[in-house]
Amino acid sequence: METTRLVQLSDASQQRRVALVQEPLLRFLQNTTSIYTLALDAIQNKQPLTDLIQSRLSDETIDYQPVYDGQSTWKLLPAFDHPEGPFGCIVSGTGLTHKNSALNRQMMHESAVEKPTDSMQIYQWGVEGGSPEPGTIGVQPEWFYKGNGAFLRAHGQPLEVPEYGNDGGEEPEVAGAYLVDEAGTPWRIGFCTGNEFSDHIMEKKNYLYLAPSKLRQCAIGPELVVTDDFSEWTGTVSVDRNGTSLWSSPIRTGEKNMAHSLQNLEYHHFKYEAHRLPLQAHVHFFGADAFSFGQGIALQDGDLMRVEWSGLGRALQNPLRLTNATEQLLTVQAL
Repeated sequence: METTRLVQLSDASQQRRVALVQEPLLRFLQNTTSIYTLALDAIQNKQPLTDLIQSRLSDETIDYQPVYDGQSTWKLLPAFDHPEGPFGCIVSGTGLTHKNSALNRQMMHESAVEKPTDSMQIYQWGVEGGSPEPGTIGVQPEWFYKGNGAFLRAHGQPLEVPEYGNDGGEEPEVAGAYLVDEAGTPWRIGFCTGNEFSDHIMEKKNYLYLAPSKLRQCAIGPELVVTDDFSEWTGTVSVDRNGTSLWSSPIRTGEKNMAHSLQNLEYHHFKYEAHRLPLQAHVHFFGADAFSFGQGIALQDGDLMRVEWSGLGRALQNPLRLTNATEQLLTVQAL
């Protein structure tokens, strides 16, 4: 079945546009500068998003490949954001939704005493109660704050290990894009490929460092796919170094491969009133199935991280960048 795939772009003058992917072309939408405003218009008009997209298709097209390769005056933006600035977007995620992720966390934090770690307990709770009967509430998953929209990066942009970081590593995931309407009701717009880039060495020092280890740049895109199918996606994650493959792994996600249903994950994110403020944007990551750090691989400056899910458009590629700066004390001024 053909899916609706969208990209967000900007030109040299910072003019924003939205385009529909019609391989090998991108077809611009008329009078549409962001997926956020497109979705808001669909909600306000009580119109299916796909119908609104079709009604706005223009005759303007450009070749997708130069844009994807970074060789065009049009540059890809994150697949979803708040167009008025980073403060309007919450970036978050749910961990321990996949068995492999839980096993990696188990190895990070296991002790000499042979007993399940907190990570494995949380995962097992999900297996037992994360997919409740319709109309009922399931067990609460792990949840973490990733930052605001300032942390979002697009396909092709570097993901940076800051001077206060210990390392950086890819986490291949699917992310959901959401908009809260003026009445406080959350709407899911679609899904996109994500790299929930994190500091695994910092987390390994002590699992209570999980929160700051997540405050890192992350990438979503290049495309947002308008679909409500979250049953299963398969794909590949890989890391290239100096043009040669360093590591790769098959990956799986979706409800068939997770300890929680989508409905349960969404409920436990949006149950908080602060996550249902009118006109808020949300990007939420749904967990990783495999990542190179779990195989003992330390990424280096310039390594290219690649995540591709079948059914979610073209692959997301981002180089890793190590900062050369030295951590400097920041002094807060008193009034």
